[in-house]
Amino acid sequence: MNNIPGMNVVVVGAGIVGASVAYHLSCQGAQVTIVEAGHVASGVTSTSFAWINTTYSDADPAAALRAAAVSDYRRLEAQLPDLHIQWTGSLTYGLPEVPAAPATGRGISTVSRAQILTLEPNLKHPPAQANHSPEEGALNAVAATWALIKGAQAQGARLLEQTQVEGFTGTADKVSGVKTTHGVIDADLVVLAAGTGTTLLTDMLGYPLALDASPAIYIRYHSPPHLVRGIIYNAAMEVRHADDSSLLAAEDYLDDAADHQPNVIALRTAEAIRAELHGVVSLDVEQACVGFRPIPKDGAPLVGFLPGISGVYVCVMHPGVTLAATVGRLVGMEITRGTPSPDLEPCRLGRFRR
Repeated sequence: MNNIPGMNVVVVGAGIVGASVAYHLSCQGAQVTIVEAGHVASGVTSTSFAWINTTYSDADPAAALRAAAVSDYRRLEAQLPDLHIQWTGSLTYGLPEVPAAPATGRGISTVSRAQILTLEPNLKHPPAQANHSPEEGALNAVAATWALIKGAQAQGARLLEQTQVEGFTGTADKVSGVKTTHGVIDADLVVLAAGTGTTLLTDMLGYPLALDASPAIYIRYHSPPHLVRGIIYNAAMEVRHADDSSLLAAEDYLDDAADHQPNVIALRTAEAIRAELHGVVSLDVEQACVGFRPIPKDGAPLVGFLPGISGVYVCVMHPGVTLAATVGRLVGMEITRGTPSPDLEPCRLGRFRR
């Protein structure tokens, strides 16, 4: 698409990815309307562990995006006064396969047991060594999404919540707007950033998307403060403190059997945490639920213009929190300047042939 000064863009989806795209487009001069079927961050964003996990392998097609995540989030912190990130670092150990350090070696090192206890003194069973990523952090995904939305609104963006997209206007090979429950919105470009709901939207256009809805369990505990200082990920637990001192945990979804329900998993996870950490006097479950992550079939993000249909751009990925800041920046520049981003080339939809 050629660069159009003041182009009208509809962004469908107000999770953290859609909010980042909307913010960056607005900063590039686009006239943005954000359309959300529910409320801001009411989808999987609200059940995200929200770890800015930048560790990658050389084979990771999103390596360049992960590598830029920290610098992009620090840029956003400087631009958005309501965006607050806990730059606590992370410790990873005891897993069957721990990702190797990036080829650049930036920000990740192997630390000894003594160093581990300095970082996390409440660990009962510190390993002989662990991977330490001091530059990594985490955030309140809902609050971060709102910070991005407000930043977009300050640039003139419009937010429409509880507005369902029911179809598209235009022709079979060119979209010119969206049909919603509150009327038609014309657009030079429609960006589909609705997480797992993106498949329903592309189905309306006759384009099956290679995207799965992958369940995961999100848990929030009322707990004593300062049980952990950063993010800990090992075979027994994946935990961190939220900004309100609640303890957050993430667990794999197994199936819908009675003993695998979120509340049951949360109780078992609480016992595992007690076995791993000193100072766990109480650990009461505040929330335990399943969130559905949008995971492309080959694991790489799906970002780019919809093949064969002009006027539609797709932006969906996992991990959304980690990649949102960088992808939003690249997508905003790509769309408004009309110049493809080399870092997004591994993410194009054309790699899946219909």
